[in-house]
Amino acid sequence: MQSLIPVVLSGGSGTRLWPLSREKYPKQLLPLIGEESLLQVTLRRVEGLTDIQVETPLVVCNEEYRFIIAEQLRLMETKGTILLEPAGRNTAPALTLAALAAMRDGGDPVMLVMPADHVILDKSHFQAAVREGATLAAEGAVVTFGITPDSPETGYGYIQAGEPIGTEGASSIARFVEKPDLATAQVYLDAGSYFWNSGLFMLRASVWLSAMGVCRYDILAACREAWDVRSTDGDFVRVGKEAFLQCPSDSIDYAVMERIAVGENTLPAGVMMPLSAGWSDVGAWDSLWQVLPKDHQGNVAQGDVLLHNCHNMLVMAEHRLIACVGIEDMVVVETPDAILVAHMSKTQQVKNIVDHLKREGRPEGELHRKVFRPWGWYDGVDSGERFQVKRIVVKPGAALSLQMHHHRAEHWIVVRGTAQVTRGDASYLVSENESTFIPLGARHRLVNPGCVPLEMIEVQSGSYLGEDDIVRFDDVYGR
Repeated sequence: MQSLIPVVLSGGSGTRLWPLSREKYPKQLLPLIGEESLLQVTLRRVEGLTDIQVETPLVVCNEEYRFIIAEQLRLMETKGTILLEPAGRNTAPALTLAALAAMRDGGDPVMLVMPADHVILDKSHFQAAVREGATLAAEGAVVTFGITPDSPETGYGYIQAGEPIGTEGASSIARFVEKPDLATAQVYLDAGSYFWNSGLFMLRASVWLSAMGVCRYDILAACREAWDVRSTDGDFVRVGKEAFLQCPSDSIDYAVMERIAVGENTLPAGVMMPLSAGWSDVGAWDSLWQVLPKDHQGNVAQGDVLLHNCHNMLVMAEHRLIACVGIEDMVVVETPDAILVAHMSKTQQVKNIVDHLKREGRPEGELHRKVFRPWGWYDGVDSGERFQVKRIVVKPGAALSLQMHHHRAEHWIVVRGTAQVTRGDASYLVSENESTFIPLGARHRLVNPGCVPLEMIEVQSGSYLGEDDIVRFDDVYGR
C-alpha cells in the first residue's frame, strides 16, 4: 500500500481578506466556510483515503501561529508535526524542510502538498484525483493539479497542458504562465488547453530534494544546514534560525516547476492532472462570495445582518447589527475594531488598505482586538490616555509567564473561576468577585488551577501600555 504524507503549507497572510484575516491571525486559521478553519478543512480532505496509507500530517508554519495551529489540531483530535520556520522564505524552502522531515526516519513517502488556505468543495472528486496522482508520484513524477477553468479569471496563474500521457486526463506540462489580463484570460479559456494553477502537488520527498539540488542548490544547502541543527519541543520542530535566515526566498513554481516544464534532462517528468472539484484559493472577498451558499437574491449574510432590496451582497457581522438597504454587488465586513465596505469588483484592492495601515503603524493591519495566546486569549475592551481595559480568559491548567512591567501597574478582577496569583514572594488565590493589585515593577504570574476557564477583567494604568513592556523570567511556552 502506498504511503502518503499530507504536507500543509500554512505561511500566507491573506491580506485581501482584511479585516477578518490579519497578519498575526491569517485566513487559514479562520472558519470562513463552515465551523472549522480552512486549515482544519484542508487536513480533513485526506480522511477516507482507505486504500492509501496516510501518515501523520506535517504542517509548515510561522512561529507566530504555532500555538493556534497546535490547538486547532488538538480540537480535531489529529496528531501532527508542526515544523516552524524562523522567517518566511516562500514555498520552495518550506517544501524542502518538509521533504527533509518526511525522510527523517529513513522513508521516502509521497508528499501531498496542500496550501492551508484553499477551498475544495467536492472532496470525493479531489480524493479520486489524489489516488491517480499518487501512482504517478510513486513512480517518480512531479504531479501538479490544474483546475478546469469556468471563466476568464485574471487572479490566477495558468498551466498549459502538453501531450497526453498514460493516465486518463493526465498530460505533460507545456508551460506555466503568470496572471493574465482579461483578454488573454479569455484566449486561454477558449483554447481549452489552459488550466488554473492550483498550487497542489504530489511527489516523493527524495524527488523534490533531488530537483532542488539541480535547480536551487543554495536553498537546499541552507535548509539542510538549518535541519541538521533542529530541536524538538513536543509537536514543534524548530530548525536552526541562523542558517534558515541565510536561505534565499523562492516559490515552488519559479524554483523547479518552470524548469520541469521546459523538459530539462536532469529533472523528473512533470505531470498535470485536471481537477474539477469546486476549488478556490479564496484570495479575495469576491472569491469567498462565489463559494458560499446564497439566498435567492444572491446574498450571503453571516451574523446579525438585515438586508432589504439587496442583491449579490456579502455581509458579515461579528460584533454589531449591519443593515443594508437597496444596494448590490457590495462587500460589508464588520469586526469589533474595523469595518470594510467595498465594491465586489474591487476587492483585490483591499491589500492597499492593509499596506496603508502598516505604513501608519496602526495595529488593525496586524492584530484583531481579540488576541489569542497559548494560555487562552484577551480582548482589548477599552483604552485611553494612561489606561487600558482587557477581558482575559485563561484555559484550565494554563499559566501566563512569570513577568514584570517597567511602565504599568495592573488591577485584576475575577468574574469567573479561580486565579492562583504570584506577586513577589507571595502566592495566593483570588476567587469570583474578588480582586488584586500588581504594582509597577513587581514580579507576577497568573495561573488557572481549576477545571473551568478563568475569566477576569484587567485594568492597566501607567505611562506606557504596549505589549512589548514585558520582561519574562520563566515561561512554560518557551517565549
